[in-house]
Amino acid sequence: MSQPRRFRPAMAWLHTWAGLVVGWVLFAVFVTGTASYYKDDISRWMRPELTETPADPAAAATAAGAYLARQSDGTGGWLVKLPTAEVPATEVYWWTSFAGPFHHALLDPATGEPTQARETKGGDFLYRFHYELALPSAWGRWIVGACAMVLLIALISGIITHRRIFADFFTFRPDRSRQRAWLDAHNLVGVLALPFHLMITYTGLMLLASVLMPWGVRTAYRDQPILYYEEAGMMPKYRPATGQPAAGLPLGHFVGLAERAGGERPEAILVSSPGDAGATVSAVFEEPRGLAHLHPQIAFDAVTGAEWARNGVAGGATRVEAVMSGLHQAHFAGPALRVLFFLCGVMGAATVASGLVLWVVARAPRDAAPEGVGLRLVRILNVGAIAGLPAGIGAFFLANRLLPPGLAGRPDWEVGAFFGAWLTVAAVGAAMPRVRAWPVALGLAAACFLAVVPADLILVGEARFVTFDLAMLGAASVLVLAARTATRPRAALSRKAPARVAQA
Repeated sequence: MSQPRRFRPAMAWLHTWAGLVVGWVLFAVFVTGTASYYKDDISRWMRPELTETPADPAAAATAAGAYLARQSDGTGGWLVKLPTAEVPATEVYWWTSFAGPFHHALLDPATGEPTQARETKGGDFLYRFHYELALPSAWGRWIVGACAMVLLIALISGIITHRRIFADFFTFRPDRSRQRAWLDAHNLVGVLALPFHLMITYTGLMLLASVLMPWGVRTAYRDQPILYYEEAGMMPKYRPATGQPAAGLPLGHFVGLAERAGGERPEAILVSSPGDAGATVSAVFEEPRGLAHLHPQIAFDAVTGAEWARNGVAGGATRVEAVMSGLHQAHFAGPALRVLFFLCGVMGAATVASGLVLWVVARAPRDAAPEGVGLRLVRILNVGAIAGLPAGIGAFFLANRLLPPGLAGRPDWEVGAFFGAWLTVAAVGAAMPRVRAWPVALGLAAACFLAVVPADLILVGEARFVTFDLAMLGAASVLVLAARTATRPRAALSRKAPARVAQA
């Protein structure tokens, strides 16, 4: 066989096995990442006690500063996110060193005290799960980064493998064999959003580049990483603490200074070395319109109010990284474009899921013949990942409504419901006969989403959450349709070899 004729089957093999090895992780990454396009809306739904009332940002900043002064010992730093229409509360973070630990609170803008809203991680849990998998930060990002590299390989090898990739986009034959139907579905959702898949994978790798390849910055800056951010134009010049205590001006004063100096209201206030004579207060502004995810900053002397520094002009490398970040997170997208990104993310999850199912269908034994150990293991993992993860998300939302608002450790209980439902559905799917596993597991996932709607209507029942409830009904409907499809009699299986099927 000539070299060119061996190349395509080799790419088919690579596409098949690369997709299988990381498919279960990638499905979770796609689903939670797609949901994260609406993480602020999710957080708003999960904190129904927060009402969208106007707040004076200067007063909110001053009240937050007084709260933080009581919580910290004057070392490290503070971050105050000013209230907005999307988050009508003041979010504050404080730490004693850049290595953490980091503390967080949600404050009433008027009083500067913790809100009466129920405690929850909200949409931020799904957002962070998307790139950390609820693991220690470094471990999670390394795993997701490695899987993203394999996904890029799978995408490129898939393009090479499918000679009729664009013709297959217009082909869907559900009345043919089950294997052919799954292959057509995989091709359809894969090709329809192929530019998005390539973009989101590559830009995701760029966002994780500092974790996956940190050696350049470490070699150039050694034990001065802050200098890198200064020279890259990401932050103003840093001023170290002097060790001499000094009272700073109220934080609300800097909101007015920032508006006059920057021409717009800041979205956050960052304080370095609070209570020290060398303390600085940096006003962080919303990123300018466009693709680049860059936040202009102006730093002031915390004691005198004099302007200290501004972040420099971003260089080419910094701007490229900022554009990659903006593309991946869709900060620039309006409502219509955000819906398009969401739908493309759904198709990404569907591409991964259909590929995993196709791997099993292409190797399934005839009739009632027993499965091999490897095939059974992959099928169980497929059911656990593809049906279990949506069930976990539905249970996460349901727990937010059912758990008592004042329950101690409430955010951890919600996360426990997420993993508990996921594991339960996965275990039920593993225990079921193979003809019943998919319908039962998908039906349980649909029930989790469906239960969210009456729980919300009975326990909260506010008109502003109608759109969210409709989204829950939509997710439940899709899962019910999938469960009904899984109960259909199995068509005669095509006996083509896996490599030839991948080339079809």
